Amino acid sequence: MQKIIFIALSIVLILTGCAPNFNKQEEIVQDQQDSEEEQAIIPKYKISDEYYRTILPFKESQTRGLVVNNVSTKYNLNEFETGLMRVAMRNFDPDKYLFQEGQYLDKATVTSWLKRKYTPAQLETRNLTEEENLGLNPIDDEQGSIAERNEKNPIYLAHILEHNYLIKNDNGKVRLGGVVVGLALNSVHYYQKEAYGATFQTKIDHNKLVAEGRKIGEEVIKRLRAVEGLGEVPITIALFEQASKTSVVPGNFIAYAHANKGSSNLSDWKNIDEKYILFPSSEATEKHRDDVTSFSNFKQDVETYFPNFNGVVGRAFYMGGQLQELNIDIPIQFYGKTEAIGFTQFVTGKVMEHFPNYIAVQVNITSVLGPEALIVKDVDQKEPFVHIYK
Repeated sequence: MQKIIFIALSIVLILTGCAPNFNKQEEIVQDQQDSEEEQAIIPKYKISDEYYRTILPFKESQTRGLVVNNVSTKYNLNEFETGLMRVAMRNFDPDKYLFQEGQYLDKATVTSWLKRKYTPAQLETRNLTEEENLGLNPIDDEQGSIAERNEKNPIYLAHILEHNYLIKNDNGKVRLGGVVVGLALNSVHYYQKEAYGATFQTKIDHNKLVAEGRKIGEEVIKRLRAVEGLGEVPITIALFEQASKTSVVPGNFIAYAHANKGSSNLSDWKNIDEKYILFPSSEATEKHRDDVTSFSNFKQDVETYFPNFNGVVGRAFYMGGQLQELNIDIPIQFYGKTEAIGFTQFVTGKVMEHFPNYIAVQVNITSVLGPEALIVKDVDQKEPFVHIYK
């Protein structure tokens, strides 16, 4: 579970800062793009089998900051980044590979790829050359009203995220072993008819989005092969369908394709069966009635503690049609710390009572003052982790 990992990482960092133990780290040499070498460190321990170890010193992506501007919600942002690691594990074993943020695509490149393609006349108007005509989104032919143009040719590609995966050889050196690139695609296209005017939207058909995403991915792999240092490494391209700006659950990865060393062939696309669903909702009731029943019973019990309260919301993560994780938010007003403690104890008991052992559950209890308590029950865990914030 993502938030558990972040908590565990924070504890590890604090302890490390107080009493460093360099015997638990491995010094290695990293080969660079410019053929130079530099010292780096591999942490000895992984905090979870779900995550890669990251070499130190940490190297920021050259596109850092762009993802926040281009991905529509914090829910989409978190899932886009962490979900891309899950896709990576299909081809790059986390026991063998190390993670590093993307070092090959810079801001200027990604920004140019996210633009629309221009017609010759539009290039001339903008004083651009054909070599600068790198946009991967469809041409706006400027025919018809603004609404008609945006519905006919919406912006499909919202962002490009690069992850690098390094591998260590017997000589204590690490080199680039693979690249995974995520393409964030819009399920809803937002546009304005005039500057600072109202925002309009058009929903993009899922099948159309998948088809366009594959076309974009096939162009991206060709361009990546032309980047110095990426000509021969294995590359995975993954498609992420963003949820709308108003959604309180994130989007999900829908497909991926892998190109072997030196290849630009992405013909073998594979679907990814992942989905986030809001509890309670009509979609949840229709598709996952048994899971919704467990959640509803839990919600009902919580509401009996505070009869006038009705604010329990869950975000369920399904993989292959099976519930994997359930993240529950309970925002409530407390009038003292003892009341918060008592409520947390009550909720913890209800978590253990209502949810089966095969799913991971996390409950965040908050008030207007901020987080009050965290309850975490991992898969097959008999005793949950409970933290009361002070």
